[in-house]
Amino acid sequence: MEANNFIEHQYRRKLDFDNGENDILFDTIRTEVDENEDNQAKFDSNEYITSIHSKIPVETIPKIDMEFETKEEAYNFYNAYAYKVGFSIRRSKGHKGSDGKMINRTFCCSCEGRREVDNRRIIVKHHRAETRFHCLTIMKVNCHQTGKYRVVDFIASHTHVTSTPSKSHLHRSQRRLTAAQEAEIDLVDNSGIAPKDGCELMTRRAGGRESLEFTHDDYRNYLRTKRTTKVKLDETGGILEYLQRMQLEDPSFFYALQLDNEGLITNIFWRDAQMKVAYSHFGDVIYFDTTYQKNQESRPFAMFVGVNHHKQTILFGAALLYDETAETFIWLFDTFVRGMVGKKPMIILTDQDAAMAKALSFQWPQTSHRPCIWHLYQNAAKHLSVVFERFREFSKDFSRCIYDYEEEKEFLQAWHEMLEKYNLQSNNWLKRMFSLKEKWALVYGRDMFCADMMTTQRNESMNSSIKGYVSYKHNLSKKFHHFQRLFEHQRYEKLKADFKATQSNISLPLNIAILKHAANVYTRKCSKHLKLN
Repeated sequence: MEANNFIEHQYRRKLDFDNGENDILFDTIRTEVDENEDNQAKFDSNEYITSIHSKIPVETIPKIDMEFETKEEAYNFYNAYAYKVGFSIRRSKGHKGSDGKMINRTFCCSCEGRREVDNRRIIVKHHRAETRFHCLTIMKVNCHQTGKYRVVDFIASHTHVTSTPSKSHLHRSQRRLTAAQEAEIDLVDNSGIAPKDGCELMTRRAGGRESLEFTHDDYRNYLRTKRTTKVKLDETGGILEYLQRMQLEDPSFFYALQLDNEGLITNIFWRDAQMKVAYSHFGDVIYFDTTYQKNQESRPFAMFVGVNHHKQTILFGAALLYDETAETFIWLFDTFVRGMVGKKPMIILTDQDAAMAKALSFQWPQTSHRPCIWHLYQNAAKHLSVVFERFREFSKDFSRCIYDYEEEKEFLQAWHEMLEKYNLQSNNWLKRMFSLKEKWALVYGRDMFCADMMTTQRNESMNSSIKGYVSYKHNLSKKFHHFQRLFEHQRYEKLKADFKATQSNISLPLNIAILKHAANVYTRKCSKHLKLN
């Protein structure tokens, strides 16, 4: 069988350094199929390289006796040449002198050599792609004679087809992160911006992917390597370092640790000075929850939450817990009170967790414990999912029983009518909820001040705010950092609300003394709630 000759057309971009313009040229490279080489396509490498060399500046092509001050300078020069030709390089053999200085170094094409034979190849289902083609392209330098690194050997021809310049930036030796880029990636990551969006931002700023000098995979690998290094340094130690640093910056910063029998940390609670001040003003009613976000080890984060005079959600403290047992909650509630100089809330809203209820009865018996309405709705949707799907009016009737009735008699009548209307008299979950009606039905708590925290919107807002900053994918150190960002955001929102309050007055419908007094006492948000406008 005679060898077939064919023409392969390959686009190649000419780099014109005089005017900075890039012209698309068509390189026609002649190749042959050699029957003696297992019918693999080969090309005239010398003709190919000569064609490329004719299109790039002469001074960028390595030559024998060319000198460089350092081996790094030689590497960078050869790598820049490789970018124009379209291949990747790596450091190969080198020898050091008695003083430890590298006296010679060989830089080769990344396709140099052959993959070693692996005896396990027979049982491997999916073999890795071949990337070594016994390429002989090299540039060798040594510093024997003048002390400078002189080119003593240069082979330009390749045994494989190189890439076009539009793809050169994808070669491994052409991809690198500078110190400035690493710093920018750290800043973007600490701001909570996703890697995909951060890489897109840097790409646009650089003027395109080819100008960025790294890929999205390099971006993600940098973050992964950095996080892995932090974990190896012991994540618990990192958390302790964070807490101790916060205490140095804020002497009123308070944190407490609980250890197990082996001396390992199980539970952590912390609050800063501003949380303590906020609790002293707005801590009569608090909301406590452990369902915001969990970390990768499924350890719950617990939050003590309140509402300020602008009806904004504020945080009084946070905890990283080992589990959700009564013993853990007993330690946490006792620690929270110690951190708040002995003050206990008048009302606490929680989910319907039995361990939490037990701990509250032991630690805060005088505090009124009421279930969170948002969790009540979540449990109702879970236990009564079929009813919600079949009857559109059920949600409204259920909501009326919670909120609407002023008299106990009206509530009881509406409850029984709802059970009959939807044939739910034998539903065990509703029976259990009815036995606890004094804790969740507002008809039994009209005389209690709940700071607008009984609404489902308030709890959904709290969960949404935290999800915007903290993800279950974050490790513990990263989670602490992003919680601090959440705290700072909430405090800035309060600052803006305080500013607006000082720059405007409430418009009153009537010029009455009691309304003037109310306008001076209440903030704009509270005045709207009281319908002063």
